[in-house]
Amino acid sequence: MSDDSERPAEQSQANEQPEALHVCPECHTGVLHLEYLTYFTWLNDELITVPNFPSWVCDVCGRREYDTHAVSWLNMLLSPTTGRKPKPRRKNLPRNLNRPQPHN
Repeated sequence: MSDDSERPAEQSQANEQPEALHVCPECHTGVLHLEYLTYFTWLNDELITVPNFPSWVCDVCGRREYDTHAVSWLNMLLSPTTGRKPKPRRKNLPRNLNRPQPHN
């Protein structure tokens, strides 16, 4: 038998794109790596926790930066207007169409 059975696994690993390297803005030494952590936030008087939330963590100082797309998605979900139909806007009509016009 040859080593042909191992080639697909090697090719799939070689085809994977490496994670983009981002230098930490805090320590300027470490590299930010994508990790999935629990995100905590307050909504009025309630503590909201979101497990498996994407965040960028520095391997040296531990600084965390949350993924901007995931945060905006979460804000949309937690918005008090989520799921409600938008209220129709009322047109501002003049109060009195028969008001006197100035004379020249």
